[in-house]
Amino acid sequence: MRPGPYERHGELLQSVVRAIAAGECRRPFTEATGQDAADAGMRSTRTAGKVFRSLLGRPFDLGQPGKVGLVRTESSPYGVGPAVAYPRCDPAALVAAAERSAAGWRAAGPYERAGLAVEILRRLNTRSHELALAAHHTTGQSLQAAFRAAGPPAQDRALEAVAQALAESERLPADLHWESAGRGRRPRPLRGTCVLVPRGVSLLVGCPDFPLWNGYPGLFASLVTGNPVVVAPHPRSVLPLAITVRVARQVLAEAGHSPDLVTLAVAEPERRVHRRLATHPAVRIVDFTGSARFADWLEQHARQAVVFANRTGLNTVVVDSTDDYRGLVRGLALSSCLCNGSVRTTPQNILVPEQGFGTDEGHRTLRDLGADLGDAVDRLLGHPARVARVLGTVATDEVRGALTEAARYGPVLHASGPVIHPDHPDADLRSPLLVRLRASDERVFTREWPGPVTFLVGTDSISHSLALLRRTVARHGALYASVHSTDPLVLAAAGTAALDAGVHLVENLDDLPADPSSALAEPPGAGAHFVTGRFRVVRSRRHAPPAAGPAPARPEVTGELVDV
Repeated sequence: MRPGPYERHGELLQSVVRAIAAGECRRPFTEATGQDAADAGMRSTRTAGKVFRSLLGRPFDLGQPGKVGLVRTESSPYGVGPAVAYPRCDPAALVAAAERSAAGWRAAGPYERAGLAVEILRRLNTRSHELALAAHHTTGQSLQAAFRAAGPPAQDRALEAVAQALAESERLPADLHWESAGRGRRPRPLRGTCVLVPRGVSLLVGCPDFPLWNGYPGLFASLVTGNPVVVAPHPRSVLPLAITVRVARQVLAEAGHSPDLVTLAVAEPERRVHRRLATHPAVRIVDFTGSARFADWLEQHARQAVVFANRTGLNTVVVDSTDDYRGLVRGLALSSCLCNGSVRTTPQNILVPEQGFGTDEGHRTLRDLGADLGDAVDRLLGHPARVARVLGTVATDEVRGALTEAARYGPVLHASGPVIHPDHPDADLRSPLLVRLRASDERVFTREWPGPVTFLVGTDSISHSLALLRRTVARHGALYASVHSTDPLVLAAAGTAALDAGVHLVENLDDLPADPSSALAEPPGAGAHFVTGRFRVVRSRRHAPPAAGPAPARPEVTGELVDV
């Protein structure tokens, strides 16, 4: 007899569960692919390229209920091929189908659900290069960055979510045993059960920049805790999630479960399918990573659901002092360029005291840092091969408009200009824009600016910089904050400010989390609530027949509480 999904994958799952409990990092998919996967793995894209091209210009059939037509919402910023046609399904029909499939999925139990989740991930892993091409041509990321954001590192993030969900499920005892005795009564044995009950239909609202990297944790955490999932991609980045949904449906159907446990909801932007689904009474979980504006809307209007919203917000760097000035400049230049046209991971606000700061190369002023940062960007983008590896395309008019508008608010330290891609000369690539502002220009730098916009903000002191960090990030959110200082007291104060603002902090590291494969990038909602918020615990209790033998002696009445 063929072993079940948990029997096949249980050892791997438990090894990840143990690693999480020990505070260790396990990356089975990345390790199996090799440390140089992003570069060496690109040699395997020829076969994947044929598969990818076979999808273009054709209907992407999923066999979902409620189909009312086809919809095309994507276009490759690299100008490759006609758009894929996805099924446009009635959102209410998708939710109803998910509800019908929920009972059987709940009955399957956490071990079978976790095993099938790993089986889905294993099959996705064999299609990593196809997924990378899909991300490359929809998000505009470079091919290497897309492989990291849609390939094995993203699958490892998903596997961690699966292991976390399984670990939380294992914490619940299935059978309960205790005795209850009242004053003047003989003890009576009680028996009960403890059942994990899924909350209901889960909605994944896709992000346009990292659809798999940001989408996988919520998708797989919901599945393992027993919740069917409706996947609603961003209209610009559908294909990576569509391939994921197709693979998941195939695995579920082969295992005898309803494929409608995972469905795809695609529609033209004007149909506002995300808002319709998010406020549907049967949708009880919503996952979203993206702009603070839409995250706020979800929390205000999706009142019937638990909302897991990860805001991109105002990524902030605080500079106080450094013993590696050149490394600091190189790191800021790379982070400002990396995938700059397509993602919101650029360090938007760099807070520096107006009087300058100390370095291993002597005192540096705000003007020095701006000039050196601009030179470092030009050197980085001076080689065509590096351009192809580092820059992403500008995919929307929103980013183009932001580059024009932001340049009006202060002295431009580095202008954003066109950069030629060596393989796609018609692609719209732009170098980063660096603008100097004063701390009084808070109305400008507290806006969330898309694309490669960075503000160098002069402050009164390091205390003023940390106060700005605390106030602006607490109000507007951020993916990360960073501090550079050789003073332990400043580092301690920065740690406190980050805790107050509720943001991940990077101390004295040049590798900012602008790269999705960075070890600094944490899963959204990495705490236990990210999993436990997806289910309720229901207990039952009943009297059990007493054990055979003489009745136990009655307790003395002492005035103490005996019932437990």
